[in-house]
Formats: sequence, C-alpha cells, structure tokens
Amino acid sequence: MSEPLAYVVRSGIVEGAHFGSAVVVDNDGSVIWSTGDIKSQMFPRSSNKLMQGLAMVRNGLPLKNELLALACASHSGEDFHIDGVHSILNGAGADVDLLACPPDWPLDEVERDTMLASGGNKEAIYMNCSGKHSAMIFTAILNGWDSAKYLKHDHPVQLACKGTIESVTGEKVQHVGVDGCGAPLMSTSLLGLAKAFSQFAGPSADADQKKIAEAIRANPQYLGGTRRDVTKLMQGVPTLLAKDGAEGVYGIGLGDGRALALKIEDGADRARIVVAMAILQKVMGVVSAEVDRQLDSQELFGGGVHVGKVIPAF
Repeated sequence: MSEPLAYVVRSGIVEGAHFGSAVVVDNDGSVIWSTGDIKSQMFPRSSNKLMQGLAMVRNGLPLKNELLALACASHSGEDFHIDGVHSILNGAGADVDLLACPPDWPLDEVERDTMLASGGNKEAIYMNCSGKHSAMIFTAILNGWDSAKYLKHDHPVQLACKGTIESVTGEKVQHVGVDGCGAPLMSTSLLGLAKAFSQFAGPSADADQKKIAEAIRANPQYLGGTRRDVTKLMQGVPTLLAKDGAEGVYGIGLGDGRALALKIEDGADRARIVVAMAILQKVMGVVSAEVDRQLDSQELFGGGVHVGKVIPAF
C-alpha cells in the first residue's frame, strides 16, 4: 500500500495529502530505506529511458554527448532540442516523417506559448519523446530492421529494450503497455528502478552505462530543458543522475551508487519534487543549495500572497 508522502498545508491547515511509495538502495542494490509498496510492478514511464537508451547503444547506436542525452530525454521542445532531433535523423539518413510519436506542442510552457503566438501547429518532432524515437529509428536502420514498424511490441528494437530492462533491474517484465508517445512501456518495480539508477550512476556501471551517464551529466539541459527541475537538480549536484517520468515517477542515482526511486500515486509533480528532495536531504544526506531550493519550491498562494506550501510527510 502507498503511504502519505507529502502534505498540502494552506494557512496553517493540512488541506490535502499526496500518497505514494519510495525506496533508497545502496550501491549493491540492498534496501537502505523504504516506504509503501516497492515490490509490485508499475510503469516507470520516462524514467525507463536510460535503459532504453542502453539497449540501443548495445545494438550499435553511435550517438555521443548531447545527442546521446537527447536519445534518453523527455525534452522541453526548445530550439536546440529540435535541432538535435534533426541531427539524429540526418545521421540515420531518415526523414522526419518516420517519427511515429503523436504530434504535440512543446512540453515547456514558454516554448509552447511562443509557438502558439507565431501561428505554429502541433508536430511530432516537438513531442517530448522525439529524441528517443529518432534514436530508435537510427538503431533500426543500422541493423537492417524495419524502421517503419519500430513501435511494434515484437520489433527487434523493442525486444532489445525489454531484455535490457530485465537485465538491469534484475526483474522480468510482467506487463507491456503503451506509453504516451506510443512506444511499448515495460513494467518493473520501484526497487528494480532504483537498482537501475544505482548501476548507471555508481561505480559498478559498465562502459555503455558510463557513456550514457557521462553524456547526461555533461548535457543535462538535453535530457530535460533549461527551465526544468530535473535539469537544475543535476546542475546543482554534479555527480547526480536523474530522470523524471509521467505520473509522479522519479529515478535518481548518486556517484557512490546509492539511488532512489519513487512514485506519487496521483501523479502530482509538486509532490514528486518535494518528496525526492526530502529523501535526498534527510535520508541520503545530500547537501546542496539546489536541493534546498526545490524542497521549498512548491508554494501555495491566495490572492497573490504566499499562504502555504507542499511539505514532506516524513
């Protein structure tokens, strides 16, 4: 069962609560701290993307640096993200029409409003997963696989992702769903997700995992965006590796191999941010001005005046 992880406090009264589950593991994957249900299967959503990226690298994807970070991204739709997706597709000799993710506005509100003001339309390349999709197309073309069917559950790219997720988490994928971008979505547990981030971020990372981790750490704005909390967190804690996911999922690993994974039951980002920062600070002992800032960032207003905030429940 999930537990209360964050409270919504307005004018001195607890107005509501966000429930969820979370786990912290050591560099050997053993549990240091947990609350709620950490062993049932769940969908990690975009927190799976590092493992999907690893599957593609292991199958020949030659991307490096910022383009490799973009292949693992839920990008904001800023100009440099869109240029990067074009670069990946150009490297594969592929046309943008091969992107099978749905047309969308940029994830970032500033970019979306700018596009709306200029009379722009939804396009697949602006969808936040287009970096991953372009990398999947590149991987398919490299291996002589059908690039037009790369989202099929039994496509070699997706079977490679499934096998990689199972090998990194140490768990069998029990459920395959459909993610918001249309790609197959592989399940694991919060414990399995935490173990994955421990491997990528810590000293046990293999050469391919290190390649991905180093690309993201050096280019965090390509994994998220210049205004995103996940980007600012990695910029504020240099050894940290993080990937947010839809529905309140978060995976975070530290350079010493400790890692956390959490899921907010109602999917609220405001709780995801506060709970993750509280765990980093109170459970894992991370000292960082950025962690402090994000812990106090989810303010509540009444009549334009600060009247409360979202706080951790532990």
